[in-house]
Order: sequence, then structure tokens, then C-alpha cells
Amino acid sequence: MNSPHQPLPTFDEVLLCTPQTSAEQVGLFLRRCLIPCGGGGKIYSMLYADELSYDVSCRAEELFQHLQRYNSTYRLVILCNCEREHSYIPSVFSQYKVHMIPQRPLAEIQRYLQHHYRVAQPSSSAASVFKANMCVGIVSSRRAGVGK
Repeated sequence: MNSPHQPLPTFDEVLLCTPQTSAEQVGLFLRRCLIPCGGGGKIYSMLYADELSYDVSCRAEELFQHLQRYNSTYRLVILCNCEREHSYIPSVFSQYKVHMIPQRPLAEIQRYLQHHYRVAQPSSSAASVFKANMCVGIVSSRRAGVGK
């Protein structure tokens, strides 16, 4: 985010973990991250890795330990909820733990995201629904189940 021209992560660089995330999904992600290939320079991110089941977490750690021997230049960020820091993945990688606080002001982060999510030529697209021709938006309501 040092420059508005730096791209957002691509779909293959991010794994959003849930309790239903399978070991196969985590394995594919770790292989993309740890097996050297021509697409260098990517930063891979596992989000909410603390939500992985115990079995999936164990298998992910084993695969990580096996694959990291083949690549010493990988770039992997594992984000976890600080309230679940005693779950398996945060415990295994605790020696690398860094408590993060956003280093940029909220307004600057919002400008960066607006730069990347704005539709250049709004022509009868769904982006015209959102404020300032954005292709993403958050719709919320204080009342549940009212057709969002």
C-alpha cells in the first residue's frame, strides 16, 4: 500500500479459512506459496487460520514443515484473531508472531481501496448501484432479514 499503483492480492494469494476449510484447500494454498515457480514476488495470506479444525491444522503444519525446505524465499502472512491465539496454528507459529496495528490512517486506506475498486467507465453495471461507481460495497441493516 506504499503506492496506489500497487495491486491488490489476487485470488491465488489469499486463503480465507473457516472451520469447513479442508486440508486439500490448505495444501494447495501452501504448495502455491512454498513451491518455487515463475510467479515470484507474491505475498500469500492465510486469513483466520485460527479457525481451521485441529486435524486440518496438524496436516497443514506437517506439509509446511516438509515444503519449506524447498524454498527459503517464500512470503507468507498468517492472520489470526488475537482472542484465539491458543488454537493450533497460532501456537505452532508463535515464534514468528507480530502484533499488528494498521500503520496508515483509515482515510488513506480507504483512498487506496477506492482507487482499486472504482469502475472506470460505469455503463449499466452493478457498480452504478454503489456510491462513487465502486464495484464493491457493504449493505447492512439494523433489522435482520429485510432483503439485503
